[in-house]
Amino acid sequence: MQEDIRDQVLQRIQQDYGLKHRPSTEYMRGGKCPHCGKKELYTSFKKPWVLRCGRQAKCGQEVYVKDLYDYLFDDYSKRYEKTPAKPNAAADAYLQTARGFDVKPLQGIYTQDDYYDRKISAGTATVRFALAKGGYWERLIDRPHRFGKQKARFAPGQSYAGVWWAAPAALSAMREASEVWIVEGIFDSIAHLQRGNCAVSAMSSNAFPEASLRELAGARPGNLPTLIWGLDNEPGARAYTLKHIRRAEKMGFRCKAAQIEQPDGKKVDWNDLHLRALAAEDQQAQWDADIADARYHGDLLTARTAMDKGLIVYEREKQAGFHLEHHSRLYWFEFDALRFEKLCRDRADTRQLADDEELEEEEIAKIQRAAASVSEIANCYPQALYFQRHEATDESWYFFRVDFPHDAPSVKGTFTGPQVASATEFKKRIISLAQGAVFSGSGRQLDRMMKDQLFNIKTVDTVDFVGFSPDHSAYIFGDIAVRKGEISLANAEDYFEFNKLRLKTTQKSIRMDIQRDAEAFRTDWLEWLWLCFGTHGIIALTFWFGSLFANQIRSAHKSFPFLEATGEAGAGKTTLLTFLWKLLARSDYEGFDPAKSSKAGRARAMGQSSGMPVVLLEADRDTPDKSHSKSFEWDELKDYFGGGTLATRGVRNGGNDTYEPPFRGTIVISQNAPVDASEAILTRIVKLHFRKPNVTDASRIAADNLNALQVEDLSHFLIKAVRAESKVLDKFKERVTVFEAGLREKTELRLERVIKNHAQMLSLLDCLRLVIDIPDHMVIATREALIAAAMERQMAISADHKIVNEFWETYEYLEGLGDGKEAKLNHSRDPHKIAINLNEFVAKASRHGQAVPDLVDLRKHLVDSRRYKLISVNTAVNSNIRNTILGNSITVKCWVFKKQ
Repeated sequence: MQEDIRDQVLQRIQQDYGLKHRPSTEYMRGGKCPHCGKKELYTSFKKPWVLRCGRQAKCGQEVYVKDLYDYLFDDYSKRYEKTPAKPNAAADAYLQTARGFDVKPLQGIYTQDDYYDRKISAGTATVRFALAKGGYWERLIDRPHRFGKQKARFAPGQSYAGVWWAAPAALSAMREASEVWIVEGIFDSIAHLQRGNCAVSAMSSNAFPEASLRELAGARPGNLPTLIWGLDNEPGARAYTLKHIRRAEKMGFRCKAAQIEQPDGKKVDWNDLHLRALAAEDQQAQWDADIADARYHGDLLTARTAMDKGLIVYEREKQAGFHLEHHSRLYWFEFDALRFEKLCRDRADTRQLADDEELEEEEIAKIQRAAASVSEIANCYPQALYFQRHEATDESWYFFRVDFPHDAPSVKGTFTGPQVASATEFKKRIISLAQGAVFSGSGRQLDRMMKDQLFNIKTVDTVDFVGFSPDHSAYIFGDIAVRKGEISLANAEDYFEFNKLRLKTTQKSIRMDIQRDAEAFRTDWLEWLWLCFGTHGIIALTFWFGSLFANQIRSAHKSFPFLEATGEAGAGKTTLLTFLWKLLARSDYEGFDPAKSSKAGRARAMGQSSGMPVVLLEADRDTPDKSHSKSFEWDELKDYFGGGTLATRGVRNGGNDTYEPPFRGTIVISQNAPVDASEAILTRIVKLHFRKPNVTDASRIAADNLNALQVEDLSHFLIKAVRAESKVLDKFKERVTVFEAGLREKTELRLERVIKNHAQMLSLLDCLRLVIDIPDHMVIATREALIAAAMERQMAISADHKIVNEFWETYEYLEGLGDGKEAKLNHSRDPHKIAINLNEFVAKASRHGQAVPDLVDLRKHLVDSRRYKLISVNTAVNSNIRNTILGNSITVKCWVFKKQ
């Protein structure tokens, strides 16, 4: 390790893990293990390549420092500049620091070169190796994450087929070596060479070096070395290992295999074992132990029968009975030790061996085979992958993968605790999960199998929604997740891994088609959106964008506004909504009608996503589903403004525990008519009203273009947005106070909630510019539109309800009939009050051809009358209108208002 990098590594592991150098030793100890939390972490002081937990039996985790601090091993050409005296300065540093190699014996077999990717306008230094057939292979060494999956590359147009790469030292050793290791990568072969093994690189798992093997066979006729196939330990490479062995054996070679065990699903190669050995107290002992373990797993891979495989396991583990997998079938192996001893005695007696004589190995092997038995207990192979738990509901499952010996793809699914504890229940579950899977083992065999598979099994946290998980600070979208700007793809076991965090979603009903390629993201749609919808389109886009950060904003500011989009049929609301959903990776989706679902159904629908809009659509109000429409009220949404509880349901644990999932999304209301709700709801809304546009050829083409865009063209917006999370939240925090202060200066705005809502939208508009380029004229116009929307919202809330307005207009009309001197409806004798009997009002309005309101609705809304403030309800009033025959006035029950 380069000394300057080593110094930085030592400083960081001391700060981050508490590791301290023990005087008079070559080790740092006393660090806190990131996995088990015990202070048993240690590493080499001189070569701190790997951090190890000293609790080998209970933890034994290993952490590679180049994974922890990859930024220290990331930009070599900047740190080590190329000079005439040192033309390979960065390449040398990379091989030493990132790979742990001694570069002296490697001089002359590599060069430092450069690669430039025009697509992303980025370049990097490379370590380049010439290949036997011409061309080269090179590794990118300067911040290779910029180039996506491409960490290395071959010379364009060149082929390495049929020929391996071999260092001069390997070619020299190959003349007499008893074993030749064939591994995948060049760095893997160098790792073996620096550990004393003769090794070559096949360059790929699917490449069979036929020409090189024929050349080797011709150079050593009758004295061929044993080939050790050490390809990667993954399904495709394992299949190629077996295929290559069969081909090589036909050429006359004796073959074996070596497979590196992959802990926790992380890829470990021969170079990693070399780094592990460098950090060990006894380097050679560590390397030898790892090689022995790899050979053992290689023997298991190449075992021809289940009996052969069982005997290999027995020889190492000495267990009398255990399960094993062979060709994707489940077998049970039994070894009868008493029978073995008896057969050994009988054989010794037959051969009349003396007491100090022993049977030959071949004879013992035959007797072992005779004392063993193997039987198939399932026509497939079920493998427990991990334990998943939903903490909030106290629900848990074991996640299994079921493999088949035929061409059917693997099936994955969950088993409950009772299903893995009973052979009968296990048999029922597996045949339901995987077509044709039959388990015929006994309860004892299942217990032993589960004991082996479930011991110290990985635990994966689960969430039951897609989107942002506040508890994990991560965005989870189908098969891709983002945490603190870092993208993670779902691994082969269907979960995401961020350092110590393992996470997955159990929500499968929402389909998301996310474009990972930044080059495929189109931005020409912004002009079309502006032409079709103007400022309304930008405001809606801002809301969709801001929804991604609603949980973080609510956490800091305790609220996030609702968006209302109303307008005539044909105004383009559906076109806009479907377009915006494509930006968030959902195609052919608009929303759902809350009036056509039960309260429980609405709670589930609203809980399926987090950090995304929940769009409530207007139903056919003339023929509603009575059972559901009556159950929905706008006031249900009130608590969602601050992220309130969706619903309360019991937890099945025999106690009084309940599960109250919060609302993690945002509310969008899309309907033709304005929302008719209480002031509490109206103050939570940012309002957009769409009118039918004056269609032009340009706007028609723009609308067609928006509709023609596919989700693959737009959905990378989602990745760009959430990767900018920290920048967005910092910008939002900076701008929201500025806009709040600006809106408060406007005397027309009196409601704090209206100010806060529109200040948040103005701030998010500025944040949106961090992700896409919005021209200044669009931003200025949209700011003005948002300020105007705030004014309109204040006026709308200050105004009377439509029914109340109609009531007072009708009242004033009826009062004005005749000469205007005689009161028609006002029974009050006090000139500063108005007293109205509502039934009398309805009768007179009907008699004079005026619209007659529904009394239930009228009583509901008159309470909030602003034109004339309500004083009392159903109060007895000495009527100024009605008199008895004798001239005495009559008492009438009236609604009494204060006359302005």
